[in-house]
Amino acid sequence: MSFKKILPIEIPGNAVHMIGYDWMLITAGNKEHFNTMTAAWGGLGFLWNEPTATIFIRPQRYTYEFVEKYGDFTLCFFNKEHRKALKICGTKSGRDIDKVKESGLTPLLSKKGNIYFEEARLVIECKKVYYDDIKPELFLDKSLEKIYPALDHHRMYIGFIINCMINA
Repeated sequence: MSFKKILPIEIPGNAVHMIGYDWMLITAGNKEHFNTMTAAWGGLGFLWNEPTATIFIRPQRYTYEFVEKYGDFTLCFFNKEHRKALKICGTKSGRDIDKVKESGLTPLLSKKGNIYFEEARLVIECKKVYYDDIKPELFLDKSLEKIYPALDHHRMYIGFIINCMINA
């Protein structure tokens, strides 16, 4: 398979479904040292006159260290046949196992030096431009704490979408 560059406005599919139900891999680092994690929280949109992606990561996750250290991150979306790989990347820590080996995914290097995966159907490469920690005192709907009590243990990152590719 080969990747074809597309514009952010050409991203196929429903972002709510892709992120919330199909999941995505968030990856940061370089070819020598990177980590990836499965995520189902995030969004795609338009902010500050730019196409953007928003992701959320708990500081306990190993990928957090990489997103903190590096200026870019990638979001990879997969077809259903890779669900097992996404489960591994979402339930196992890169501190404890080699997720690439365990998941069977094949890392590739973008022109900017960011990691994405050959098996992905869609890759979104982002430049980190903003972050903030979720603050429990700012929640207007307090019932969210019952649904997910660790809401305050996440950092939100916003990235400008600098590259999009579909697997042709």
